Formats: sequence, structure tokens, C-alpha cells
Amino acid sequence: MFFKRKKINLYKLYPNLNFKKDYIINEIKPLHTAEKNDLTFFDSIKYKLAARNTKSKTCITTKKLESFLPKEINKIIVNNVLFELSSVLNKIYLKADIDYPDKTLKKPIKKNYKNVKFGNNVFIGKNVKIGKDSEIGANSIIEHDVVLGKKCIIGHNVVIKNTIIGDNVVIQDGNKIGQKGFGFIPLKEKNIKFPHVGKVIIMDNVEIAAGCTIDRGSVSDTIIGKNTYLDNQVHVAHNVKIGNDCMIAGQVGFAGSTSIGDNVSIGGQAGVSGHLKIGNNVKIGGGSGVVKDIEDGQIVMGYPAVQLKDFLKRNKNNNEQN
Repeated sequence: MFFKRKKINLYKLYPNLNFKKDYIINEIKPLHTAEKNDLTFFDSIKYKLAARNTKSKTCITTKKLESFLPKEINKIIVNNVLFELSSVLNKIYLKADIDYPDKTLKKPIKKNYKNVKFGNNVFIGKNVKIGKDSEIGANSIIEHDVVLGKKCIIGHNVVIKNTIIGDNVVIQDGNKIGQKGFGFIPLKEKNIKFPHVGKVIIMDNVEIAAGCTIDRGSVSDTIIGKNTYLDNQVHVAHNVKIGNDCMIAGQVGFAGSTSIGDNVSIGGQAGVSGHLKIGNNVKIGGGSGVVKDIEDGQIVMGYPAVQLKDFLKRNKNNNEQN
């Protein structure tokens, strides 16, 4: 378990909402993955379909959005959903708002990791699992409870925490994976840190080139799909989902909670805004700025990114005017 978790009695948190005195929730999850005994949250009209279909019986939301939820669901009505969610997360998951150094780190005991090769000055945390025929480069740190599959290659100066990694994964030098993402709630008095209690999940046959940063999820997980390749210095923010067979060139940045389909190619230095849905078989030109959803099979370029034919037409008109 990456984070210590306490079960919370919602009656004690919200005694005015007529919860039963023994109403315990298991976890906090997004609308689309929450089960009956999970607490969920609904803070944007963009997720109204997920709100209608959620299995959760209790949801934090606003007066403006409550009508989109099933009638039978328990509604915790607040002014600021993310602020309330942050408060509850801090009560359930202890010390998840700051990444404290792992105090369980030790040099690996080789008898515990048969058929694994370690470089100099490697440190491994408690309950780390590493598959056979994997190799860890010098000065790398694998924090507690991380899982690495078989035949993985981890380069030098890599730090991995809060992460589950499949088989045949290559992570080159200088990567930072599984740290807390960039999450703050701006208030007049001060910015409130938002806890990040999700994981990073990296599927089989992924390759991540040097110097990338992949943040763990805030409430859901950050996921890199099978056979996807990330070039140097790519940044993947919290909750991003990248599909299978994707090719991401250098210095691309993904803002939080965006979903990328399968077989997507993105040119260097492109930026993708948060909470977007990019379809399957999409191509995004280098240096583009994506600020809205992209349907399957489209080729886009420019800022803001538009279909390639429109981009070329726009550039032609600009050149003629000049």
C-alpha cells in the first residue's frame, strides 16, 4: 500500500446530512470508477454523463450540479468541491499532500532479488518487487511498494515511487516517476495543497527516454499504455491516460486528467491542455497547442491546433497578406 488509509465514518464528518451512524466509506474514487461504498465527487458539467451513471451512493457536488446525479444518491452540497475533497482526502490518506523521503530505503539484499542486476549505490524501499532478468542502473532509487515486472531496464539516476510497472519496460537515465503532481486550490488567503493518492501504471513494452517526469494520479491513476514510446523530457501530469502504441516526441507536455487514445503520434514541443479527450489514430504536429477535444483519425497542427488542411489554409492566407 503506497499510502496509509483510514476508514472514515461520514456521519461524524457530516452529522447534519442524516447519514447512518455507522456509515463507513471504503475509498474516494472518480465518478466512473466509484463503487457503492466509495465516496465520489462531481465538480464540472463536462462529467454529467459519468454523474448519471455512477455506482457510488454518496457524492460531493454543488447546488448547481446536483440535478445531474441520480435522485437516490446522497449529495454533500458544498461551494467548492475540490476544497472539500481535499479536506476529506487528508482525513483518509495520511501525509499524502507532501512527498516525504522514504525512510525504508536500503541497499538491496541480493538474495531477495535473484536474477536481478544492480549498479552501484542503488537503494530499494520496503516491499519492492522486481521481476527476474531486470537491471537497475547506478544511483537509482526504487521506493517502497513499487512493482517492476520481468526484463525491465532501469537506467542511472532514476527515482520511482508509487508505481506499478509491467514487463519489458525500459526507463532511461534521469527519469522521475510517481511523485506528487501539481495540484493546488487557489483561495484568497493562500493556496491549498491537494493530496495525490493515485499511482502511475506503466504497461508492458513501454520505453521512456531520458529526463521524463510522470506524476502519479491525484485520485485516479496516471496510465501509460502498452508499447508506447516517450522521447526525452516529456512531462505527463496527474491522471493522464495515454493509450497503446503511441509515439510521443521530445518535450511534449500533457496537462492533468487528459485522455489520449491508441496509436497517437505527437510531434516535439506540443502541449496538450487538461481534461481533454484525444481520440485514436490522431496525429498532432510539433509545436502545436491542443486546447479542445480531437476526434478519431484527425491530423492537427498549430496554436490553437486545427485540422491540417485548415492550418495550411490559414498559413497561406497569412503569407499572402504579408
